[in-house]
Amino acid sequence: MSTTTGTTQPSTPPPGQPATQPVEEQEWRGVAADDLGEELTHATSVRLADRSRRLLRSLLAPYGRALKLLLLVVVVENVARLSIPYLVKEGIDRGIPPIRATGDTGPLLWIVGLVLVATLTQAIARNRFLVSSGKIGQDILFEIRRRIFRHFQALSPAFHDRYTSGRVISRQTSDVDAIYEMLETGFDGLVTAALTLVGTAILLLVLDVKLGLVALLCGPLLAWLTNWFRRSSAKSYRVTREKVALVIVHFVESMGGIRAVQAFRREPRNQEIFDDVNDQYRRANLHAFRLVAWFMPGIKLIGNVTIGVVLLYGAYRAYHGDVTVGVLAAFLLYLRQFFEPMMEISQFYNTFQSASAALEKLSGVLEEEPSVPEPAQPVPLSAPAGELRFEHVRFAYVDDAPVLPDLELTIPAGQTVALVGTTGAGKTTLAKLATRFYDPVDGRVLLDGVDLRELSSQSLREAVVMVTQENYLFSGTVADNIRFGRPEATREEVEAAARALGAHAFISALPQGYDTDVANRGGRLSAGQRQLVAFARAFLADPAVLILDEATSSLDVPSERMVQHALRTVLAGRTAVIIAHRLSTVEIADRVLVMEHGRIVEDGSPAQLIAGGEGRFSDLHQAWVDSLA
Repeated sequence: MSTTTGTTQPSTPPPGQPATQPVEEQEWRGVAADDLGEELTHATSVRLADRSRRLLRSLLAPYGRALKLLLLVVVVENVARLSIPYLVKEGIDRGIPPIRATGDTGPLLWIVGLVLVATLTQAIARNRFLVSSGKIGQDILFEIRRRIFRHFQALSPAFHDRYTSGRVISRQTSDVDAIYEMLETGFDGLVTAALTLVGTAILLLVLDVKLGLVALLCGPLLAWLTNWFRRSSAKSYRVTREKVALVIVHFVESMGGIRAVQAFRREPRNQEIFDDVNDQYRRANLHAFRLVAWFMPGIKLIGNVTIGVVLLYGAYRAYHGDVTVGVLAAFLLYLRQFFEPMMEISQFYNTFQSASAALEKLSGVLEEEPSVPEPAQPVPLSAPAGELRFEHVRFAYVDDAPVLPDLELTIPAGQTVALVGTTGAGKTTLAKLATRFYDPVDGRVLLDGVDLRELSSQSLREAVVMVTQENYLFSGTVADNIRFGRPEATREEVEAAARALGAHAFISALPQGYDTDVANRGGRLSAGQRQLVAFARAFLADPAVLILDEATSSLDVPSERMVQHALRTVLAGRTAVIIAHRLSTVEIADRVLVMEHGRIVEDGSPAQLIAGGEGRFSDLHQAWVDSLA
């Protein structure tokens, strides 16, 4: 959804009555649903979980051996930690009595020494774990970002037309951050909690079966509480990830179109929309916090009650000599360790659910197939001549009526063709098919007799280049932007391309000439200057086919005349398709095609169509001449 387009403003409701839900809010809610792609039925949830696990397995696969060693380090750390309460029990029961009887401190010193060894072992193991897990985590994050960037670049323009830039940024930032948080703390917390729970339960039963059974009576209640939190938090954190995506989407699109926002005084309405999605995100987080607020105190309550019961029962048995004081002390220490992991499990679920929701979104994007896939066995195209042919081409955008119902057209190599017609006639669609931004529904588009679907994207992009009216300039210097299609081009070649387009003079006049930074999206240059740089970029790429889609519409009259003069040189020896409303640009064409409702209704040279005195192009030309009078 564009934040800059005008919408009907909802009327202000009378005091005390709720406002109706605005159209924009409904649309923003739709973004989150579209992120997941479908309603979250049980079957869908299972499929999403399977998809997420596949992604996670592929990310962890290169680190199988390292993860096993990491698991061993965690086991060593936790064995050392779990041994300390047992050594305390031994110190009380075996180290103190000799001191009372004979004054012999040897046994106690030995036990204290073992405690120090266990503590040192735990510290060293912890250090090794943090260093190793940190490296693995950063490597995995590096791979995730690399995959996302590579895949987003490979996806077809049709995908980017429906997937907003804000959602792209959300995948690369907040979702990756959620996975980072899980990798940083989740693995350690989960393994430590599992080892502590199992190890402590076994040691409690080994120390004293009766006390152990009393202590473990809380197990079913703990299991129920944990399972409730797991199910509830899974839903809560999925919603949280959806809502943060809404916030990012609206922010990015509003800032991206800030000029239009300010020009149309859209700030108050955009603020209302942002406040709404921001409030949705706040409430989603509050719900997640409420779950934690019930779970963590619940665990503490169960733990403290259990410790109290064990202390009473253990004290009674110690008084009657059934257990030693050391065993009771060890029991109490182990119980403290037994319930601490439950807190860690709650924190783990927080990060795990957030990361799971992020993995669902990332795995969905990474499994998105390009609508214009690469051919399995590309046909080589060594020296393209530039002939374009459309054979019974039919094309329609999703769920729309056909834009091109049945297009038959041949453009010989080296010919310059101008496409004219009213808005929506199908001119830009024809250009997008020629560049294979889309594939036809029926029929074929051929370059030198080869179906575009049989060419590799690299071969096609080298042979066909499109220049639009809104060419994007990337951060960097003017020279970098000109050599964008040929990074290996020399400075001399860059300057030659600029001279051919008549851009050398204004570039040389910039503060650092060709080394001038163009600033954000070329903001340092005028619209006409940006367009000249885009022309120089296309000229340096030296394609066999050059498509200009309203490419001179941003130029002022002097710049347009300069470019038109240069275009005769630029277009010489190559096929060119010019889409233009300015008939001054059309005059340099060898052939004019007038399009109406996706069909070619007039075809001939500019002179022939004007000389006829009748027809759409003749009328357009006469209207243009009259406008100059």
